[in-house]
Amino acid sequence: MIARNPEELPPLFAAAFNEGDPGDFYEPGAQPAVLGEHLKLTQKLSVVTRKVITRGDLALLIVDWRIGDVTGTATDVARRGHDGGWRYAIDNPFGIADNPPAEPPSHLP
Repeated sequence: MIARNPEELPPLFAAAFNEGDPGDFYEPGAQPAVLGEHLKLTQKLSVVTRKVITRGDLALLIVDWRIGDVTGTATDVARRGHDGGWRYAIDNPFGIADNPPAEPPSHLP
């Protein structure tokens, strides 16, 4: 599966994450260190895209996510590749937070 626009990237990533293999949605070297820890959690990932700003082949995505009791608001950068697919170039799962938030955002499932 390929994300044909940046808005498709978070839900497609979540589906691949929940299957245990989201690697195709990253550019080489873009996977964050915490990804392995998150994949070990037994709960499913859910996402709510707050905002997408696209300029040419780059996009900034603000995405609220939850894996069980672990939550965050990601600030991510995606890039359109030569094949037309969008992939994460920068995945910053906790945005500007130093630590994961204690309380999940109320709009997350």
